[in-house]
Amino acid sequence: MSHKKHALTIFSLTMITVGSVDSIRNLPATALFGSQLIAFFILGALFFLIPTALVSAELASGWPKQGGVYIWVKEAFGKRVGFLAIWLQWIENVIWYPTILSFVAGTIGYLINPSLAANPYFLCFVIVSSFWGATLVNLRGMSSSALLSNICAISGLLLPMALIIGLGAAWLFGDNTIQVQFDAQSMLPHWQDRSKWVALTGVMMSFCGIEIATVHANDVENPQRAFPRALIYSVAIILSTLILGSLAIAVVLPQHEINLVAGIMQAFDAFFARYHLLWLMPVVAVMLVMGGLGGVSNWIIAPTKGLLVAAQDGNLPPVFQRVNQHGAPVMMLVGQALIVTVLSALFLFMPSVNGSYWLLTALAAQLYMLMYLLMFVAAIKLRIKAPNHPRAFRIPGGLPGMFIVAGIGMVGVLTTLVVSFMPPDGIDVGSIARYETTLVLGLLLMCSPPFITGWLQSRRNRLVESTRVVA
Repeated sequence: MSHKKHALTIFSLTMITVGSVDSIRNLPATALFGSQLIAFFILGALFFLIPTALVSAELASGWPKQGGVYIWVKEAFGKRVGFLAIWLQWIENVIWYPTILSFVAGTIGYLINPSLAANPYFLCFVIVSSFWGATLVNLRGMSSSALLSNICAISGLLLPMALIIGLGAAWLFGDNTIQVQFDAQSMLPHWQDRSKWVALTGVMMSFCGIEIATVHANDVENPQRAFPRALIYSVAIILSTLILGSLAIAVVLPQHEINLVAGIMQAFDAFFARYHLLWLMPVVAVMLVMGGLGGVSNWIIAPTKGLLVAAQDGNLPPVFQRVNQHGAPVMMLVGQALIVTVLSALFLFMPSVNGSYWLLTALAAQLYMLMYLLMFVAAIKLRIKAPNHPRAFRIPGGLPGMFIVAGIGMVGVLTTLVVSFMPPDGIDVGSIARYETTLVLGLLLMCSPPFITGWLQSRRNRLVESTRVVA
């Protein structure tokens, strides 16, 4: 039976990939680094985005079961390590939610009164209430949300991104003050300046998520030919929009004035004031809020489904395996909302809103990098362990080709892990000791549940075995 009528076109695969990765939320974080961000984005693409896309495409086309990275790592190293991988992906997303919702809260606050965008109590209230609202919606099922999701993606990503890039171009070519320099010395990374390496954390987070799109590798006609082409187009679109969008903010706002939560609204405010278009601010704010809430609603249950597969495989107690009549895992969604509520309190205790935002971004990046490290190692192991396993898409070059691609990706991942412990200049995160201690403790705390459940499960199994022997 032919399945060609169900195959995705190269254009469709490109759009899915771009939609999974591209985000307007991270632009203020990368705009902090001025024209040097161009070099960092290119390095990030070479050492992370492209290797991740190629490796996850091969794994997805060879093991296309529901569960994603859990299935891939489980096939390579067993279900305990697979559970750790899917846990890292899930908990990273849980930490990501306060950052995207702080962007939503900052947008709303900036529209009402710009000072609210820096008010931690206002941000915390909006984050918590929005996430619990989205959780309740997902508990009731999201089968009718496809149209809304598409509208949110277009209005909250494509239109604002195109608008801010266009305004940035107009600013550059007009008679305006430019806040960054574009000479060779300014654009080349200043490797001796350790703080500039911190840019990699924001850049890498901008590239995360491409493994979600590669599950469609089996739905493409002739994936060995189509996927590399779609990858080239996707990388070109992602790089150009993220670089140009970040530069649009950098050219109009002085570095010390960029707010990581409300930087998009700050930039639009400056542009619109210059071109007498301030009446558009509420329209842009509504678009950005819709995009942010749509993104959270889309992602709030997707990673949980992968964790549910791992739970049903015996990695979590039965209470976490239960679903309601809508197929939603109640305990996982409620637990997720409780963790987000606790994490949102960071905005109340960190010295600055920018500091809270950056700390959560760094912690999320560290957890996600650990997951990608497991994925790269699993890909190499499966090439050795199951070389003849059918894969619709294979990285060219045989085993050496896989070693090269996965090895380059691991270099990018390990570099990001190291630099994520460096606090950026110009952002008040408290003392370096406090910042690094908070990250280390957060990392240990967030990584511990898979090891605790594994230990409890082993202990329970030993008790069962000893009971059988006595009987």
